[in-house]
Amino acid sequence: MKVRVKLYATLFDLVPASIRARMPEMRPARPFELELPEGSTLADLVNQLALPPAEIKAIFVNGRAQSLDHGLQPEDEVGIFPPVGGG
Repeated sequence: MKVRVKLYATLFDLVPASIRARMPEMRPARPFELELPEGSTLADLVNQLALPPAEIKAIFVNGRAQSLDHGLQPEDEVGIFPPVGGG
């Protein structure tokens, strides 16, 4: 199944270059399509992109915050956000 993913802020840079090389449509701050097996969860998506879970603060699916065990559906839109600091 295909889902659309957007990595915010610094998360794009955390995806290993070997994975980015296999996905030429992946660009910083731009949505890209990702093929996942039926029944995949957000944890599966994070693992496929080799993102360190400690670097993820929030994940939204179709505009709603979800946990890593959330099951994905075809055509879902996923936004993944890192922790944000400031002062």
